[in-house]
Amino acid sequence: MASSYGTRRVGVLGGLGTRPAERLSGAGRRVLAYLAVKGPRTNRLLTGTDLWPEVSEARARANLRRALWQLPRRWVRPDGLELELEASVDLLDARRVADQALADTPVGADGVEMLKHDLLPGWYEPWVLDEQDQFHLRRIQALEAVCRTASEAGAYPLATGAGLAAVCAEPLRESAVTALVEALVREGNRVEAARRFRAYALRLRQEIGAAPGDDLVGLVRPFLRRRP
Repeated sequence: MASSYGTRRVGVLGGLGTRPAERLSGAGRRVLAYLAVKGPRTNRLLTGTDLWPEVSEARARANLRRALWQLPRRWVRPDGLELELEASVDLLDARRVADQALADTPVGADGVEMLKHDLLPGWYEPWVLDEQDQFHLRRIQALEAVCRTASEAGAYPLATGAGLAAVCAEPLRESAVTALVEALVREGNRVEAARRFRAYALRLRQEIGAAPGDDLVGLVRPFLRRRP
């Protein structure tokens, strides 16, 4: 698909950007972001009302027409009642990588790097909030899966990198900490495994007054001097 668009690409992971870089109006940025997340094909009327929910339908249509006119050529193609984004999108690639990881298909370092970033951080428009939550959960689950799969294959740098990315994104998510600690134990890095466990146990106790679960404790119990 990417070859049919030449080099045009919209990035929405970690922030909005285009390749090649384009100077975009505020409304143009919103239209590209919307199509990248909801598309690549969207209903024209729904696009307008989602992007400008506070105005009348007629005003939303006018705002959308103006935004499309302001966009550089060949990024968005009107097609009757629909709009089509004519660029590849990093979110679609990341979703495919996540699906592969969750199906226990090996994922490389490039895929892990893609899964480190959230969708449009700092954007709070209603149309994007559910998409952000869904992708955030999906990428964390996928990073955990990469950590486990790579660890079982003996690819410990990849496993610990994916596990650490999951923990950084959700420090109190015990399944992420467990995947990382298990990879470190398999690698033979018991000191780091214990350090990660203790840091998690301390933060968990301070923030919600709870203790780590038995499965996680069991991973490090053999080489802990004392239980936190």
